Amino acid sequence: MTDSADPSPDHAVPPPGCPAHAGVQDEAVALSGLEYQQTPSQLYRTLRREHGAIAPVVLDGGIPAWLVLGYTEVSYVTSHDELFARDSRRWNQWPSIPPDWPLMPFVGYQPSVMFAEGPEHQRRAGVITDALEAIDQFELAHTCRGIAEGLIDDFAGSGNAELMTAFAHALPMRAVVQLCGMPADGVDTDDLVRDLRISLDAAEGDDPVAAYVRVMERMRQLVKDKRDQPGSDLTSRMLSHPAGLTDEEMVVDLITVIAAAQQPTANWICNTLRLLLTDDRFALNVSGGRLSVGQALNEVLWLDTPTQNFIGRWAVRDTQLGGRHIKAGDCLVLGLAAANTDPQLWPEGHIGQENSAHLSFSNGEHRCPYPAPLLADVIARTAVETLLERLPDVVLAVEPYELTWRPSIWMRGLTALPVSFTPVVQ
Repeated sequence: MTDSADPSPDHAVPPPGCPAHAGVQDEAVALSGLEYQQTPSQLYRTLRREHGAIAPVVLDGGIPAWLVLGYTEVSYVTSHDELFARDSRRWNQWPSIPPDWPLMPFVGYQPSVMFAEGPEHQRRAGVITDALEAIDQFELAHTCRGIAEGLIDDFAGSGNAELMTAFAHALPMRAVVQLCGMPADGVDTDDLVRDLRISLDAAEGDDPVAAYVRVMERMRQLVKDKRDQPGSDLTSRMLSHPAGLTDEEMVVDLITVIAAAQQPTANWICNTLRLLLTDDRFALNVSGGRLSVGQALNEVLWLDTPTQNFIGRWAVRDTQLGGRHIKAGDCLVLGLAAANTDPQLWPEGHIGQENSAHLSFSNGEHRCPYPAPLLADVIARTAVETLLERLPDVVLAVEPYELTWRPSIWMRGLTALPVSFTPVVQ
């Protein structure tokens, strides 16, 4: 492999000293406080038109980075760890980043599976994969249906509900904490849900760093409890794995598993319900229409994927990508949503509902470990189907245009999904 790693040769590489290239960071767009937060697809189209497949951007605090927009380019970056690696200590911007930087939970190096590379990553990912493979998908579906039924019982008699809070957010969290060996509900679980949300997608006034510290403390207690009294849960299986993870390795890897399972799946559920309740293509057979639910789940991963952008990869050495000169230590943000809607991938603008080649679970060695996507599908599909079966006449309680998205460039999720339905007598 040479230093020239450009998967898109149609983009010419500017010669040294070219004014357009030299001032490229002066044209960078901020990935915070965007007017595009409700419709990020507009941002991606604008950046693609002005910059091509790789766009210069600035993160919070004016920190420069590259946003990878092209499907081919994202696939290339995630498939070539020798050029674009996960260890964030390579970043050439660390001298400019304060300790309380809002994105620190995403990029601050920890000895977790998220930042591990090579044999160490294979060891850590192997533990998670083996533990996840032991989960019975039919039993998980049964568990999720029970959780869904209980959540629906809480509001079914009222004739109205706000599904993001009362259903979509609560269900995957209860499912994943049960898988890990924690109680499905209670004050500790509610606090964990809140702190995970803050650490992953902080709103104004939140302290993501402090929230992450609280999450770590809760995980340390869980690991201690399972060391003392193991069970038939995910945490106990990881602890007993021959790889022999230390307690600190367990803590950070459990956080990775829970965070990856909870908020993205919650947004997947809610975004799918929004599609089913607002799109005429699904309205005729949404009630109990299992094929339609499957199509909607897949379409959301293409068009409204829960993880819009992921930070990221760091260049191992100077290289070329999409006509850009990437310097050693540069940060590349993976534009998963932009890649999924790349016009070169869908020249006719039509997303194939049966096509599952999206990048919503990333790609390459650091993609979501098998069988995590299958388990997420079980949780999301069971949640949506159970709700539609229990409340067959559910409709939006507001006009579709009144729905608003959380102001985040990283996650794609509604602030609320208010619905109404015929009250169910318990």
